[in-house]
Amino acid sequence: MLPILFMSLVALIWLLGAWLRTYRQARFYQIEEYKSGRYARWILAERERWLPLRPIAACAFGVLLGLLGDTIPEGFSAIPYVAALLAALVGVQPPPEKEIKKGFVATARARRLLAAAFSLAGLLALLGIALLATSTESDRLRASGTGLLGLTLLLGAPLWLILGNLAMTPVEALFRQRFIAQARRVLAEVQPKVIGITGSYGKTTTKNYLRDILNGRYKTYATPKSYNTMMGVCIALNNDVADDYSIEYFICEMGAYIPGEIARICNLTPPDISIVIEVGPQHLERFGSLENIAIAKYEIIKALKPQGLGVFNYDNPYVRAMYERGYPQNRIAVSTTLTLEEARAIPDGPRFLAQNVRESLLGLSFDVTDLASGEQISFTTPVVGRHNVLNILLATAVAVHEGMSLQDVAQRVRTLAPAESRLVRQVDERGVTVINDAYSANPVGVVSALEVLSLYQTGRRVVVTPGMVELGHLHDQENHKLGVLLTQHASDILLIGHKQTTPIQQGIASTTFPRERVIVFESIREALDWYKSHLSAGDTILFMNDLPDTY
Repeated sequence: MLPILFMSLVALIWLLGAWLRTYRQARFYQIEEYKSGRYARWILAERERWLPLRPIAACAFGVLLGLLGDTIPEGFSAIPYVAALLAALVGVQPPPEKEIKKGFVATARARRLLAAAFSLAGLLALLGIALLATSTESDRLRASGTGLLGLTLLLGAPLWLILGNLAMTPVEALFRQRFIAQARRVLAEVQPKVIGITGSYGKTTTKNYLRDILNGRYKTYATPKSYNTMMGVCIALNNDVADDYSIEYFICEMGAYIPGEIARICNLTPPDISIVIEVGPQHLERFGSLENIAIAKYEIIKALKPQGLGVFNYDNPYVRAMYERGYPQNRIAVSTTLTLEEARAIPDGPRFLAQNVRESLLGLSFDVTDLASGEQISFTTPVVGRHNVLNILLATAVAVHEGMSLQDVAQRVRTLAPAESRLVRQVDERGVTVINDAYSANPVGVVSALEVLSLYQTGRRVVVTPGMVELGHLHDQENHKLGVLLTQHASDILLIGHKQTTPIQQGIASTTFPRERVIVFESIREALDWYKSHLSAGDTILFMNDLPDTY
């Protein structure tokens, strides 16, 4: 009986360690949106993630000590079991966690996943102990076997998550279908006019601008934050739209990582109006090519009824090609680059133009022309970032089509505010201007952000960035360009992650930018400490992108 108790205690310690490791790993699994393939690629990318050395060394030491210990020929020897117990206590000690930007969110799905993963690990532990308890091998071998069983439980934590997710697939599918059906009923009952928005970037900002403009006349609801997946849209409908029959417009942001995602969202929320902002290299590593991205984004146009309205960015060649396909019959294109003469010379060309764009510390000002009516109005807004002119122009096209005058739209534009973590400016208690553009970074947005930084002519101009990601084969090329761009706008450059920012460092090195003005940190926390100790009133710091914990 005593050997079984010892084996059970050792296995329990390893099991508790395995559960703790599984819990910690669940955060990364959640960041990868419960996609086992992406999670597996992440964890296999670095040896320490899937094969930590401490538990292996502890288990090996315990087994070796147990095998070398003396035994009593026909009795119980405590030495192998004590060695296995000590090895377990050392082996399950978790390594210190690195900087946590996004903690684990204990959603109902996450709790179900953990319950399944814990159960699988616990079942393996029970089976292993049952086999060892009935074994006729010596105490040394049984103790060693218990240690190896425990090590397997601990190292297998990522596998328990993957298997747990697989086991819960039918359950999640059932919950998902019920949740979608509920959202579908909400939309059918409230019956708002649906406006769908997609694009490689600019979705959330355009959505917020359109919401704020339309709210000048109509009761408008937009999906919150960056809720642009099927489940995110369902949450918005079920939690916020249900029973609110005053909502006249429902603006739905639609994102995609794979072809077919936008089509599925459109099936839930058939759009009356669809907006396509940009086709660019964001998420290129998932789609493989810009052409594939364009095909995915066009799903929002294909979902329109024949009498629906499509709104297009004429300046993007991929989006312009969508416009020129001729569907739907009601189409509006906008441009921020064409002159009046150029636009008028194009048969069935863009209707709304933005010209004479000026940017200052006070915001943006530009002239908007409606070629259909000939009306021209000057717009001013406290929002900065030249790329936002396009976002405002797209929102303007929809608002005018829905009955608002260009003058009314101009009035609403004066009160627009940036979306969360998208060129949000504030002055801290020490007089340092902080520009928060940390939500994401793309080849278009980084140019605008750096131009905003250059508006500040007093003190130091500091950029903190880990660079751009998910650009596929363009990753090194675009980040090298970013390195060069940084030297043209910043006085100091703080990079996050030595390996991640290698192409940026190479871009900087190709210029004459002073090397002592470039610092590479491993975490954003170190960069924040530097900012707090080195900057003072009159200085400006731009936080450009903030990568999730899986980078």
